[in-house]
Amino acid sequence: MTETKILGSLWRIDDNVGGLRVEDVYDTDIDDLWNAVTTPDRLARWMGEVTGDLQVGGTFQASFRSTWTGPGRVEVCEAPHRLLVALEPDTEDRTEIEAWLTTEGDKTRLVVEERGLPIEHVHFHGAGWQAHLEDLTNYVSACGDGDWRTRWTALTPAWEAISPA
Repeated sequence: MTETKILGSLWRIDDNVGGLRVEDVYDTDIDDLWNAVTTPDRLARWMGEVTGDLQVGGTFQASFRSTWTGPGRVEVCEAPHRLLVALEPDTEDRTEIEAWLTTEGDKTRLVVEERGLPIEHVHFHGAGWQAHLEDLTNYVSACGDGDWRTRWTALTPAWEAISPA
């Protein structure tokens, strides 16, 4: 049996809330990767559909391959380095997703954190984000679509093993 490589970590914020961090390096420049993570038609090819006002303060509706659907708001957008969005803003289910992009030679590192997750579900989100980032790798390298659900299912036990819950 081969060991599953985990592309991130999980942590406890308090008794009920946790967060996660995933990261990978992509074989493309920072402007192309920024475009892939912020442009609706490109997001749809690896993560899900996003429609609405994508300016700072604007609200949007998202429908991810992970089956999450709901509203969001753009909190910070500092192209091509930092993006912060709130999902389910102005509710008790609010979470924040923050992404940082940095150049590493002719490649780009993407770091994603999601904070405010129910601690008992944080490992599911970790596996989900890793599957999304792997789909982004496939998309950027023109290797086709991944099967998000199959990959998430395979990754979940490894993420559960590192869960702080």
